[in-house]
Amino acid sequence: MGTDHGVGIRGRLRALGRTRVARVFVRGWRSRRLRWPRRIALALALVVLVPALGAAAALRVNYMGDLKDGTRTRGQDAIWLGHAWVDGRKKDADLDAFAEQIRGTGIKDLYVHAGPLEHDGTLPADRYPRARWLIDSVHRRIPGVRVQAWLGDVLATEGPDGLRLERPASRAAVVRSTRQILDAGFDGVHFDLEPLHSGDRDYLSLLDDLGELTRARKAPLSVAAHQIDPLPAAHSVNGALTGSQKWWSQEFFGEVARRVDQIAVMSYDTWMPLEGMYGGYVAQQTSLALEVTPEDTDLLMGLPFFHEDDLGHHENAETVAAAVRGTRLGLGRTDRDRKRFGVALYVDFAAEEADWAAYRAGWGER
Repeated sequence: MGTDHGVGIRGRLRALGRTRVARVFVRGWRSRRLRWPRRIALALALVVLVPALGAAAALRVNYMGDLKDGTRTRGQDAIWLGHAWVDGRKKDADLDAFAEQIRGTGIKDLYVHAGPLEHDGTLPADRYPRARWLIDSVHRRIPGVRVQAWLGDVLATEGPDGLRLERPASRAAVVRSTRQILDAGFDGVHFDLEPLHSGDRDYLSLLDDLGELTRARKAPLSVAAHQIDPLPAAHSVNGALTGSQKWWSQEFFGEVARRVDQIAVMSYDTWMPLEGMYGGYVAQQTSLALEVTPEDTDLLMGLPFFHEDDLGHHENAETVAAAVRGTRLGLGRTDRDRKRFGVALYVDFAAEEADWAAYRAGWGER
């Protein structure tokens, strides 16, 4: 009782102190001497806040509207799978459970982590000791599903360490690693190289070389792609301000899409704070990607099957339900009859049952 009373007194004293500080601040803010600084401050606030509020409102409006019939799975979906599937941790019982999990969905491709690549582009063979077990077991238990090797590395684009695509020897080593992974029995190869700046000609050269190999092997060449500029030249502005490029230009996205068989947009980690904004953003990204992806290239939109809360990703905003609805809205508005289109689920080891339920309910056949 006494402790509660003491806490109440201290609380009132703190409130009184805050009130006095506020009064002093208000009197100072109203001072004639601060008239022009006050106007400048208000103008700067408007310059920052009005465009931000306008963009937020536009994204929310973009999330509205009716979903079109026929904007559901085409049986072209994919899922990223962790390294446990090829290093010996996963067993037959795990594969049986996974096969049951994806039964009745549109999942066609498994991106199984078999890397990472070394910074020189090579790939030690001991990184995927159980690959043959997985490939053979999937082909036997889940007919029609392809097992692609998911390879990646950090690029030395924003720091001193990483894979350097500007070096011909490194690009040649990546091609040899791809040949090695196809020799191991994988049905295709999926690359995720980050951070990859828009307009990187060395990356396009690598894709040209990889395409020659995969076409000869009749294997799909697949890549994970950055998001597209939500505003003109957003990647350039962000790069100038932060030294990092979150987005690709729409033109560069199209150049990449024309060189591969499959491109999956990493449409998560968007910084969006609200679910409606995130869904509207995904709808916009879907439309932008559809506009420049050739009809003979698979286009997949990423779904956030993971749960984190940080600056880039808010799990209450970036939900599977919002991503699916945004994807369907963008598809219906831009290219409703596109056949080679799907979603890609990131990632199996972080997924919850609610994620699978939202994917099935929103994207599954009816």
